[in-house]
Amino acid sequence: MSPTYIDLSHTLDDDVQIYPGDPTFSCCPALTIEKDGLNVHSISMGSHIGTHVDAPYHFFANGAQIDTMPLSTFIGNPVVVDVSNKKAKEMITWDDISSYSEHIRRKAAQEHGVFVLLYTGWSKHWHSDLYFDHPFLTRDAAQHLVRLGVKLIGVDTLSPDETRVDGSTPDFGVHEVVLGAGAVIAENLTNLCAIQIGEWLVSVVPLKLKGCDGSPVRAFAFKAPI
Repeated sequence: MSPTYIDLSHTLDDDVQIYPGDPTFSCCPALTIEKDGLNVHSISMGSHIGTHVDAPYHFFANGAQIDTMPLSTFIGNPVVVDVSNKKAKEMITWDDISSYSEHIRRKAAQEHGVFVLLYTGWSKHWHSDLYFDHPFLTRDAAQHLVRLGVKLIGVDTLSPDETRVDGSTPDFGVHEVVLGAGAVIAENLTNLCAIQIGEWLVSVVPLKLKGCDGSPVRAFAFKAPI
């Protein structure tokens, strides 16, 4: 019996949503079977396009760059925290997460460590303007999670911090706390509700981009047969 796999990634296409100000995405034919005997595409994109991970270097000049981080950083035991009751622009506080504390501690002590994945259900708004109005984590909650030994915080939203499209200065408190602790962040995940009770692992292994601050990933969960 083969393992069960769950795709946690959005498809990269011409309609992919980007964080305000980030480079756009393009994937165009460079060579074609009809003209050249084979297909090759030219790809242009930012390091934080679609489903991706942030390395500490994203916010810290002396932080670890994506190609220097061990592969073990990007494989973890997931704890999916259900905060799907949250509304647009609503804060996710420690009170919303604290009941998962012991479960997080147990997973942190296991081989591969622990990923906390915040399931807001907001991925259903992918490709709509409402996607920018996602719920967001507080700095205090992020600090608690880091103290519990969480090595990755993942969200099914554009950012764990509030996304502002009105031109006001954003508050990147969660990024500063998590990346400042040497942990990583995964953004624009999807299908988190499909990870049910059981022994799962999640992979968010990035491209090995020299000197880079982040990378797109093909995130997935997998469960070995019993």
